[in-house]
Amino acid sequence: MATPDEDAQRRIINRLKRARGQLNALIDSVENGGKCRDVVTQLAAVSSALDKAGFAIIATAMKDCVVDPDGESRDNDLTTAELEKLFLTLA
Repeated sequence: MATPDEDAQRRIINRLKRARGQLNALIDSVENGGKCRDVVTQLAAVSSALDKAGFAIIATAMKDCVVDPDGESRDNDLTTAELEKLFLTLA
């Protein structure tokens, strides 16, 4: 059985792979002279998929990567200020 961390990573990877597939379809559409409406719709889908993946990554970081309030520090910990800055880059 997968741990919660492995589960979160799997879901994030699935979102990114879905976005990659949508991006490939978008590129093909542009290369083949796709209709403007279809291209913009595909672009919106790619953008949304990437945003959702980004927010999932931030949510995971909120649980797993924030500096321990008890002062226990690990190499990959984020401060709340760093996490807020990352979150705002997606907004």
